[in-house]
Amino acid sequence: MKNLFRNYINTFKGLSKEVWWLSLITLINRAGTMVIPFLSLYLTKNLNFSLSDVGWIMSFFGLGSVIGTWLGGKLTDKIGYYKVMFVSLFLTGFLFVFLQYLTTFEEFCAGIFLVMLVADAFRPAMFVALSAYSKPENKTRSVTLIRLAINLGFSVGPAIGGIIIVGIGYQGLFWVDGITCALAAVLLLQVLHPKKAKVQDEVKVQNPISAYKDKAFWVFFVAMFIFGFVFLQYFSTMPLYYKDVRFLSELEIGLLMGFNGFFIFLFEMPLINWLENPMHSKIKLVLIGLFLVAISFVILNSTSWIGILIVGMLFMTVGEMIAFPFSNAFAVQRAKKGNQGEYMALYAIAFSLSHIFSHNSGMHLVAKFGFEFTLNFLTIFGLIGVAILFWLMILLKKEKMF
Repeated sequence: MKNLFRNYINTFKGLSKEVWWLSLITLINRAGTMVIPFLSLYLTKNLNFSLSDVGWIMSFFGLGSVIGTWLGGKLTDKIGYYKVMFVSLFLTGFLFVFLQYLTTFEEFCAGIFLVMLVADAFRPAMFVALSAYSKPENKTRSVTLIRLAINLGFSVGPAIGGIIIVGIGYQGLFWVDGITCALAAVLLLQVLHPKKAKVQDEVKVQNPISAYKDKAFWVFFVAMFIFGFVFLQYFSTMPLYYKDVRFLSELEIGLLMGFNGFFIFLFEMPLINWLENPMHSKIKLVLIGLFLVAISFVILNSTSWIGILIVGMLFMTVGEMIAFPFSNAFAVQRAKKGNQGEYMALYAIAFSLSHIFSHNSGMHLVAKFGFEFTLNFLTIFGLIGVAILFWLMILLKKEKMF
């Protein structure tokens, strides 16, 4: 056990203190956005909006995320990642507090759009900062550490949010969200100020290439959209499948979903440390990850044995653990040849678009064709993404030849 623990700790060695600070800021920021999981409840119970109204508000949520991510990438290339991160965090704090005073449908649509536009400008800037503060050989593990911070934030945030709602109501939730974002901005100012932070990998491109003119990256973008579309079903249609088809209780569903987070927390960093090798193609590893996620759906149709749910979740979790860090590392690596903000924005936008289309499409497929068809469809759609990544590998090999 001592050797196992020592080896686990060693997987975190070599990362710069700036990456650790950035992870802490991300953890505070993600835990602070605890209002998001309770948004639909707040809108229906407190503001008496219909489910249709909530659907439209979530569309504005997604639209704000897409435009904010694009804008964050543009601004990062213009004024630098530090300023974008600070302004995004600080203004998001004020906007979260302001959101509680919006009561009409139109006001809330505009308000949530503005909140997400400002909040998600942080994402491409953070990825570019992560690249700057990481040594080239540590980039994938640095991305993995950020993912652990995000996962931990998403785990802790809703739990704290529930306590706040029970104790002082939804108004307290908006205030705590706002204050934590502002605190993250202050921490950023203190520990990652350009005069204090040490840049490990400064990229200066003489003739930067626009990400929007990079054919290979657009192929990668489509594959990442498909990956996001398929992966996000585990947070919308799959809980319904567990309840309606497999007859699991809410507690059992929670434990099954919790297994995902716990497994990632324990094994993702050692797995990435083992796989991270210059000899391994990042796209090939992403392809393997997407393949595992894709087949995690179809195997559920193979048997009525209840244990297959754990097997399916294990396939999905390992696939996610491989695909996310290495796809992010590929995007960071590719961004070195052009406008880094644009590249990282485009990478993040692929997942923002997945959010807009995935949940809605999954629900409609289940309603019209049932779960068995939907699970088969998701596997086929995921395998199309695998084929696209295989095509990308061929394109990248041709690039090296010329």
